[in-house]
Parts: sequence; structure tokens; C-alpha cells
Amino acid sequence: MAATTTASILSQVRKALRELTARFWADEELTEIMQLGVTDLWGAILDVHGDHYLTRSTTPILKAGEDKISAVPVDCFRVLGIEPADISADGTGRNLQFFPRKYTHPEFQYARTRSATDQGLGGIIYYHASGAGWPVDTMQILTAPILSADLQLRLIYNPGIELGNVNPIPGGSDNALKAWTIAYARAKESDAQIPDPGWLGIYATEKQLILTRITPRQEQEPEVVEDFFGGMGSSY
Repeated sequence: MAATTTASILSQVRKALRELTARFWADEELTEIMQLGVTDLWGAILDVHGDHYLTRSTTPILKAGEDKISAVPVDCFRVLGIEPADISADGTGRNLQFFPRKYTHPEFQYARTRSATDQGLGGIIYYHASGAGWPVDTMQILTAPILSADLQLRLIYNPGIELGNVNPIPGGSDNALKAWTIAYARAKESDAQIPDPGWLGIYATEKQLILTRITPRQEQEPEVVEDFFGGMGSSY
């Protein structure tokens, strides 16, 4: 089953607006409104922490002597994890671990004072995601201590999304995007320029159904919370 095309949803919107041929609403105008709906749903889905948009990239690199990661993907919105790109038994830097810390945290401050670390000896690299990030600017990921040699990384992250030729929102979201687009398009019809409350109500209902439908992502095992010694295989 293929994702629904944007053109198909746009056609449904036009039928509801009773304007099959563009006169009052241009296709570009409706598509821009639909993109705002995509962004709203994308943000809500990120907040259920179901990794629906988890992406990996091995383009980033921590260069020798530098205090930030280079070649961070431009669409990086939220960092989920960082590790050496090669974590095999013979991998470079396989014993290095990356932990998030505030840039002003005492451990980060101390790490910034240290001399270059030999990645072959392992240890901890602290990182801090900063800057506006997607869609305003490429995220900066500051690190400490510095390394004595270049290290290719695997960045695990949530990307920002754009409305392209297909609907990028999972969970059967076609009707939600249709309702959002109609609601905000009809604002153009009123002097107050406010969205149609009826269609906004439909959108709110559909949005909640989507969030309920996509959680949990699997039911083979119950969701658990790892305890303090979770790394040793225990949970409750």
C-alpha cells in the first residue's frame, strides 16, 4: 500500500470547498496550509517518542582538535544518540561513549580543559546540541574533550519533514490533513479571518485518533522501565 499523494488530499479538499477548479483558492495556497498541518502532526507524533521518524547518518565527523561535530545533516531536529560509526570489535573509537550534557555543566567544563583524547583508549565524550536547528539553521553539536584524530560518527536523530508529493504523516492521517486545510482555507471567507471551528473540531478528533493508533508500536512485549542497573539486563 502506497502513501496517499498530496494531490489526492488536495482534490478531497477542493471537493469539500466546492471548488474543483482553482478560483478563490490557488493550489499553492492550499498546499502551504497543508504543510502547516503536517508540521503540527509531526510535532505531536515526535512527542509520543515512538521513533516514527528515527533516522541515522554516518556523514558526521568529529575532527581532530575541534570542539564540534562537522557535517551535521541540515534536517536534524532532535538528537537521539551519537556513537562511533564503526562499533565492531576492531572499530575505531569503539570504546568511546557519547553522553549529553549542558555546555555549562561542571563535567562539560572540565572536559573542555583536558588535552586531546586518544580515541583508541576509549572514554567519554560529552555533547550539547545548540543553535536554532531545523528549519532555521543547521544544528550545532558541541563536544568535549577534543580528540587526537578524526572520528567518523553515527548520528541518530529525528529529522524535520516537508510536504512533498506524498503525505509523510503515518497513522492514517489523510482526513486530519484534509480537515486542517479546509478549516484554515475557509478563514479567507470570513471578515475575522479565523479558521472554521467545525473543521478544526474534526481535525482535533482525527489528530487524537492518530496519536492513539500509533502507540504502542509493538505489543509482543510489555513496555518496561529500566532500573538503575538496566544495563545489566534487569527491569521492572
